[in-house]
Amino acid sequence: MHLSDRVSDPQRQGDLLLYRLHRIQSTAGRLVVQLCESTFGITRREWRVLSVLNEHEGVLSSVLAEHAMLDRARTSRALTSLAAKKLVTRQPRPSDRREVHVFLTDEGRRVYGQILPRVMAINRELVSSLSALQRQQLDEVIEALQAQAGRMLAASKVPLAPLDSGD
Repeated sequence: MHLSDRVSDPQRQGDLLLYRLHRIQSTAGRLVVQLCESTFGITRREWRVLSVLNEHEGVLSSVLAEHAMLDRARTSRALTSLAAKKLVTRQPRPSDRREVHVFLTDEGRRVYGQILPRVMAINRELVSSLSALQRQQLDEVIEALQAQAGRMLAASKVPLAPLDSGD
């Protein structure tokens, strides 16, 4: 079977695009987990929350959950842990104290600033086996697949639960 046939007409689980992408993420992601847990004492989920907060600081926790692609309960647990580590602060919304705005602390910004370059280095090493043309093509393919996934989700008639990859 040609590679293009395997992508468009998978015959087994190992041929499925989402499975293959998950395997890459799981394999290379272990390096991120090791970095976060052993060096900084945070989980990969907490790193994801810190990363999203760096880009969307002050958002409501419910909006943070959407941006991080986590369910609200897991986001809440991550925020509780990050607050205990003094990496984030939560401020109740004045009009509805059940909703909270979330902010990075100075320590949270410092930790984020130390982790990000190392995660970027993992990313660079992962794609280093690709030529410049392959990296450009990969970027274009990822953009096209993301757009198609968005269209598929928008057209879906099935109620969908929040995404949480469990990391």
